[in-house]
Amino acid sequence: MYQTITYQFEAGVAVITLDRPEVMNALSRLLRAEMLQAVLRAEAEARVLVITGAGRAFCSGQDLGDASDGIGGVLDLERVLNEEYVPLLKAITNCQIPTISAVNGAAAGAGANLALAADVVIASESASFIQAFTRIGLVPDAGGSYWLPRQIGLARAMGSILFADKVSAKQAADWGMIYETAPVQGFNAHWQARALSLANGPTLAYRGVKIALRASFGNDLDQQLALEARLQGVCGATEDFREGVAAFLEKRAAKFRGK
Repeated sequence: MYQTITYQFEAGVAVITLDRPEVMNALSRLLRAEMLQAVLRAEAEARVLVITGAGRAFCSGQDLGDASDGIGGVLDLERVLNEEYVPLLKAITNCQIPTISAVNGAAAGAGANLALAADVVIASESASFIQAFTRIGLVPDAGGSYWLPRQIGLARAMGSILFADKVSAKQAADWGMIYETAPVQGFNAHWQARALSLANGPTLAYRGVKIALRASFGNDLDQQLALEARLQGVCGATEDFREGVAAFLEKRAAKFRGK
């Protein structure tokens, strides 16, 4: 069905694998289109979405050799970003289910920022993140100028972008850029267990968590308290809340259905 990605769905977990290992999973026009379709598909049928890469890299960023992105031999980056990257990044960010980036290797440029668009980033200890834009005379895109200052602060964001330094997975975790690292051996098993845990959890509560945390950057205290109350009212009316309370009182594990 797809030419540049693979899509697997099992036990509530949808896995999108960028599958162009010969070019370190560079983001061609076709890959972006297929990935957008796959993200929307996962949102409709899964309870958690995982994005990862095939081979030794997660994603090397924009495919600068993709002739389909240019007009008359000129790469029109503004058009590409507005028409193709923005819809994809918004689909990931606004996805109604939890999203995980399982960063198996190098994530560079737009590939690094694609990873950071997910709710949770889990990286192999061999992975790295590079804001490579200034190396070719560009500014960060694909959300990098938005995510990084919020995740690691202005000083580290500025330095990592201006110098285009490679940030190791451990350093990224220490800085707060990502959630956690995992050993190379057993990395797939680790993120799969994480994904399955979310797939078996209270899906509507997770949706509320995403709304609340993202809104907090633009809300004052009164607005945030009101939002918490509204979201808690929604969650309090779900089957999962009733199941969670019953499981607590009966001293057993809850069996959430995502409803």
